[in-house]
Amino acid sequence: MFRLFDLSLQINGFQMKEAKAELRKIVAFSEKEHAVFVENKKLEIVHFHLQNNAFYKDLAGTTTFTNWEDLPVLNKQNLQKPLLDRLSKGYFPKNSYINKTSGSSGTPFIFAKDKYCHALTWASNIYRFGWYGIDFNTSYQARFYGIPMDFIGNQKERFKDFLSHRFRFSIFDLSDEVLEKILKKFQNKKFDYINGYTSSIVLFAKFLQKKNIVLTTICPTLKVCMVTSEMLFEEDKILLEKQFGIPIVNEYGASELDLIAFESRSVGTKDEWQVNSETLFVEILDDNNKAVPNGTSGRIVITSLFNKAHPFIRYDIGDIGILDEKSTLQKPILRKLIGRNNDVAILPSGKKSPGLTFYYVTKSIIEDDGNVKEFVIQQTKIDTFEIEYVSDIELNLAQIKKIEEAIALYLEPHLIFSFTRKKSLERSNRGKLKQFKSMI
Repeated sequence: MFRLFDLSLQINGFQMKEAKAELRKIVAFSEKEHAVFVENKKLEIVHFHLQNNAFYKDLAGTTTFTNWEDLPVLNKQNLQKPLLDRLSKGYFPKNSYINKTSGSSGTPFIFAKDKYCHALTWASNIYRFGWYGIDFNTSYQARFYGIPMDFIGNQKERFKDFLSHRFRFSIFDLSDEVLEKILKKFQNKKFDYINGYTSSIVLFAKFLQKKNIVLTTICPTLKVCMVTSEMLFEEDKILLEKQFGIPIVNEYGASELDLIAFESRSVGTKDEWQVNSETLFVEILDDNNKAVPNGTSGRIVITSLFNKAHPFIRYDIGDIGILDEKSTLQKPILRKLIGRNNDVAILPSGKKSPGLTFYYVTKSIIEDDGNVKEFVIQQTKIDTFEIEYVSDIELNLAQIKKIEEAIALYLEPHLIFSFTRKKSLERSNRGKLKQFKSMI
C-alpha cells in the first residue's frame, strides 16, 4: 500500500522508521526497564543542555547537577526572547522543526524541536490514534481547525491536508448557514473520524441536536471523534456521543511538546486519560516546586526527554491537573485537567467564532523579538473588544493597523478594538492567564 503520509514526513527529514521503531521498543519495556529508561533519559537531556545550550546553562546557573528537584522550573516568560538565543549548539532554524505556540495561555512564543524529536511526536500520535483503528495514511479525517487566510499559508495547509488525507472545515465562521454546508459534506464524503477544536465540534453537535440528526445516520463510515486544545466538559461529551453516534476521545497536548494525555479504553476499565510516558516526563508540583502526592492538584510541569534543539526541562505548561492515585511511572493517569476552556465570540453578523480563532490573529503580532510578552482579549459588547498587552515597546499605529486587518480578515470588518499596554495582566487564582473572555 502506498503510504503517502509517512512518505511526506520522511521526505521532509523526519526519520519516521527509526522513530516508530524506538517508540515500539519503549512501549514494550517492563516496569523496571521503563524506570531505568526514564532516569537515563532525564540525566541525558539535562547534561546535553547544560553542555550545549547557553540559555539553559544560564537559567540553571550551573554546568552540573546531582538532584533533579534542584533544577529550575522553566516558565513561558523565560522563553520570551529570540529563538536563536535559545537553540543548542549545532541546531539552527534550517535543520530543526520551528513553530509558534497558540498563545492560548496569553504567553505566545516561537519554539524548536530537532527533527528526530518531532518524528517521535508523530510516531506518538500515530500509535495513540491507532488504538481506535485510525491510520493517518488511509483514514479520512474531517478536520475542525483554523487555516491561514493569506494565499501562500492557505495553500500550504491545503497541501498538508491532501498529504494527510483530511478535509478541513474552517472554524472562523460557524453560523447556521455554514454548519448546514458542513452537514452536506458529511452526507457526501466517507469520513472515518473527526478531529479538531472542542468548542467548534460542540457547536456542530448543538446544530445537529436542533435538527434532530445523529451524524452516523448520514455518514455511517464514522468511527470516532478526537477533540483537542480546549476543555471537554462531561455534559458536552454526552451531547457529542448522542449526536455523533460514535466514541468521543479526549486529547490533551501542546505543540511545543507532544501529545501529553490521550483517552484510553482498555477492556474492563472506564475511560482513562493515559499520560504519555514514552517521550515525556510529567510532574505535578505545588507553588514551591515540590512534587505533590497523586490525587492532589498542582501545576503540570513537563520534561521533553528527546528534544536536543531546545530545552523543555521541568517546563511549566500553565495548566493545573491531578494524577490519579493508581498512577505509576510507566502508566500515569491524568484524573483531571483544570483550565484550557475558551469562550465563543458571537459577532454582529451572527458569526460564532471560538476563542482559539484569536490564535490566528496573534500570529500577526508575534515577532521573534520578544516585544509582546503577554496579551488578553475581552469581548465587552457584540462589536467591541479590548486587548490588554505587556510589551517592552508600545504598539505603533502600523502594528495596530496590521492587527486590525488580520481581525477583519479572520473575523469580520467594522469591529471596534481598543489597545491598552500594561505592566502586568490580571491572572486567575491558579496563576492561569485566559487569552480570550466574552463578557456578553
